[in-house]
Amino acid sequence: METIKRSLGRGGPEVAAIGLGCMVLSGSYGPVEEKESLATLDRALELGCNFWDTADVYGRGHNEELVGRTLKGRRKRVVLATKCGFVWTGAKDEAGIDGSPQHIGAACDASLRRLDVEVIDLYYLHRLDPNVPIEESVGAMADLVRSGKVRYIGLSEVSAKTLRRAAKVHPIAALQSEYSLWTRDPEGPIFQACRELGVCFVAFSPVGRGFLAGAISQPQFAASDFRRNVPRLVGENFQRNLRLVEEIRRLAAEKRCTPAQLALAWVISQDDFIFAIPGTRRRDHLEENWRAQQVRLTPAELARIREDLPESAIAGERYTPEVMARVDRS
Repeated sequence: METIKRSLGRGGPEVAAIGLGCMVLSGSYGPVEEKESLATLDRALELGCNFWDTADVYGRGHNEELVGRTLKGRRKRVVLATKCGFVWTGAKDEAGIDGSPQHIGAACDASLRRLDVEVIDLYYLHRLDPNVPIEESVGAMADLVRSGKVRYIGLSEVSAKTLRRAAKVHPIAALQSEYSLWTRDPEGPIFQACRELGVCFVAFSPVGRGFLAGAISQPQFAASDFRRNVPRLVGENFQRNLRLVEEIRRLAAEKRCTPAQLALAWVISQDDFIFAIPGTRRRDHLEENWRAQQVRLTPAELARIREDLPESAIAGERYTPEVMARVDRS
């Protein structure tokens, strides 16, 4: 199968347009089997899925260690992205934000140790620290590039205004934010800034945290599953959004693909600077996602999908108010 490859930012390496989000391999969506997690990572390498995304906060470092174990002796086969900025505070496992130069430097060293690599290909600031100017955070990340610890810099969940300020300090290779058939917030100023600055856009949760795949029929999630607190996946919002999934099922049947494949194909068909990093804990889902590259949507089909699935049909916010407050929308 032909792999769709795209440049990771202006002058960056070519990677598959569909990568792998590794977060769920460390329990964010409930219990996992480490044997299957490792097998899924191995299968990703076999398929040629060469753009992997992790973060120091996933599993409190477990995720980076898992990825590092898999890449031992195979480092060159993957363009590796990780993130810094979240810090654990308090007795309730609450995460704060620290974008200070001191924290960024220390966090990078810790990630390098856990990943057991000499250099991180793409290093993101996970969230904007409202108490630290973005210029200072990016300046510290630029120092990591100059020291050879990081190759490229990225930002996550920031506004177009913040992205433009950051790019004046150092070239930004990637902006990562949620984007899917039911989260279209980046369209408009953010995409425009990416185009002008030569920044690629990396879409996380491109299958709506698994909901758009059509396999979740009831709002029943494990106690450790992050999704139990997502407003779109509880109460009346859940039931209203099931209608959206039914429409996706219908459209997917017409294209002779799965709902997940239609959702992924839609994301990467929006523009050639856009990547998708669906997460999965299982090899069969990984393979299903990977085959989404075979689903080609015509301009007419893309227009019809927007008409049949308007934003107005989406019920609920993508995060709780407390979590949304951490998303830079300045």
